[in-house]
Amino acid sequence: MAPVLSRSLATAPITSLLFNNINNNRKILNLRSAFVPPNGLRKRFYCSGLRWKLEKRGGRVGFRCEVGVAEKEAPETPGEKFEYQAEVSRLLDLIVHSLYSHKEVFLRELVSNASDALDKLRFLSVTEPSLLGDDGALEIRIKPDPDNGTITITDTGIGMTKEELIDCLGTIAQSGTSKFLKALKENQDLGADNGLIGQFGVGFYSAFLVAEKVTVSTKSPRSEKQYVWEAVADSSSYVIREETDPEKLLPRGTQITLYLRPDDKYEFSEPTKIQSLVKNYSQFVSFPIYTWQEKSRTVEVEEEEEPKEGEEAKPEEQKKKKAITEKYWDWELANETKPIWMRNPKEVEKEEYNEFYKKTFNEFLDPLSHIHFATEGEVEFRSILYIPGMGPLNNEDVMNPKTKNIRLYVKRVFISDDFDGELFPRYLSFVKGVVDSDDLPLNVSREILQESRIVRIMRKRLVRKAFDMIQEISESENKEDYKKFWENFGRFLKMGCIEDTGNHKRITQLLRFYTSKSEEELSSLDDYVENMGENQKAIFYLATDSLKSARTAPFLEKLVQKGIEVLYLVEPIDEVAIQNLQTYKEKKFVDISKEDLELGDDDEVKERETKQEYNLLCDWIKQQLGDKVAKVQVSKRLSSSPCVLVSGKFGWSANMERLMKAQALGDTSSLEFMRGRRILEINPDHPIIKDLNAACKSEPDSSEARRAVDLLYDTALVSSGFSPDSPAELGAKIYEMMSMALGGRWGRAEVEGETEEAEVAEKDAAESEKQVIEPSEVRAETDPWNE
Repeated sequence: MAPVLSRSLATAPITSLLFNNINNNRKILNLRSAFVPPNGLRKRFYCSGLRWKLEKRGGRVGFRCEVGVAEKEAPETPGEKFEYQAEVSRLLDLIVHSLYSHKEVFLRELVSNASDALDKLRFLSVTEPSLLGDDGALEIRIKPDPDNGTITITDTGIGMTKEELIDCLGTIAQSGTSKFLKALKENQDLGADNGLIGQFGVGFYSAFLVAEKVTVSTKSPRSEKQYVWEAVADSSSYVIREETDPEKLLPRGTQITLYLRPDDKYEFSEPTKIQSLVKNYSQFVSFPIYTWQEKSRTVEVEEEEEPKEGEEAKPEEQKKKKAITEKYWDWELANETKPIWMRNPKEVEKEEYNEFYKKTFNEFLDPLSHIHFATEGEVEFRSILYIPGMGPLNNEDVMNPKTKNIRLYVKRVFISDDFDGELFPRYLSFVKGVVDSDDLPLNVSREILQESRIVRIMRKRLVRKAFDMIQEISESENKEDYKKFWENFGRFLKMGCIEDTGNHKRITQLLRFYTSKSEEELSSLDDYVENMGENQKAIFYLATDSLKSARTAPFLEKLVQKGIEVLYLVEPIDEVAIQNLQTYKEKKFVDISKEDLELGDDDEVKERETKQEYNLLCDWIKQQLGDKVAKVQVSKRLSSSPCVLVSGKFGWSANMERLMKAQALGDTSSLEFMRGRRILEINPDHPIIKDLNAACKSEPDSSEARRAVDLLYDTALVSSGFSPDSPAELGAKIYEMMSMALGGRWGRAEVEGETEEAEVAEKDAAESEKQVIEPSEVRAETDPWNE
């Protein structure tokens, strides 16, 4: 705080400090001032709400005011402490509906709680075998009742005492599992906590998503009494009473009865629905889960036949029997499939992996490959990833991140398969598999996944393992496996070149293309680099719409003649993918359909002489074509074609221009801007160019030469991959040139003359043979005019 007031001894209006006598021996100061504090002088003191400082200057003593703002040293008065108040029913409703987006997860939460109760009993029974008693079965049974609209979930776990009921169910967000784990850690015994699931204390209340009333009947082996906990959904209180009905007594464990709401009664009380929910969410819980299901069986019964009059009844052995289908109810095991990802990969056979893949993802083909791994360290999880044996049939699923191909589990409890790129990028959405993490909360939501640092680490490791699996296929001895993979999923990896710059190094090793030297078999970029010549400094490519058009493109002529390999990019995504890569092993990608193509071994003296010789022709053609081309120049890439039309260095190629025009929602205004300039390159060794060179020098105004230039440009437009502005005009020009070239070549004029003479002779003969007939001679006897 800066001093805003500074006054010394001379400031009499504030204070008057007179030194009457200074006794050096006794060192006594006599001060006359009402300003001096009554408790004597100190180095600093407060007076009149201001802070003052004692100073010595020479033989004088003075006071300086350091601040002009009042400072109070009064102690803070202690406030009154209050507790937060909450409407419990409303708070519970908010917690439940904010954590769970689907009603059906209530069964997952309650089964997980039952699994935890069984796990606790199994752990405690090691040191206290008496807890198991006579009934050693550890299981979960779920019985829906469609008639009464209830669901009963029974487990033979540890159960709860009355105090535990109040502590766990009566306190929102109080987790018995969390307390159990804490006790284990305090006892330095961490060997049994891996299987426990819930640690947040809110899973039980998910029952109120579908139930209007919940009853919990529980019996702990440490208590002689069985207690019942009851609560209604919209109430802020609950009831605990002792169970006195002998028919409802449990030997051990907990029984939860949900009285479903009217809206949910018909859906969630159906046995088939309960069965499907258990298989979806709790299929890999380590304890058996039985559901009450309707079954059918074939039994033989005797046909009852009334004896006819006068006949005796047939004995039992002679009566006819018939087979009928009988329906009955019985318990059925719902979680038969075991979580093979929890086992050691060395102990699992390939057939087991394939069978698990088919059951989990409803596939009928074996996967191309799989990888089973577990990560340790900062984030721990287990996973099995698969490469499907066939690509998606629906084009909409090609780049759809919501393919439900990755199933996320938390401690073997299914959480979700509805992801939008959180675990895998879009271009790897074809990878299928399961991921089981112990670090994620059970009540995980989309928002938690998006913000979770654990998920980001998991994604990075999953992507790396997926690339390792694909790389293993590409390096296998069976080349057909990777060929099959590339046919189904090659376009996915090309999308990765565009979307994932951080993994370019991994993706480029997996890319495959046809080339000018390998038109039948796909070739890798590593093979291309190995086959490059010593003077070749770039990787050349050509983007077209088909392999056939790439083979016959005029851009290739000189490169093929010199033995330079060219990549054929024949899929729509290829050109964009290569442009995003830019380089591979310090070699740039170069489009041979664009200007300034450098092949590295050109004769500069010969090029200069050729340019001087055809400089006049280039200017003349440019004058004839006008704005259709940016310039005309002598080509370095042609050997047999008369000319070619190349694109500017920074504009679209002919292939890209074709693709952009085909876009359903393309912007036509951007086509002219991005199209770039077009450059006509001529081949000085071609006879047509030589003839035009002579024409521009001898008859530059010849109409035939002008028509030849226009037709030359139009044909170059088509052969270079561009679309003509007016196909009809191009057709008319070709027909005209064909007429000039073919006129009278095969005697068409002589044949036409003879035909005309024959037609005239026949006409004259017909006229001479005509007979004039009077109208009266052709009148019939029954002519109506006679009447």
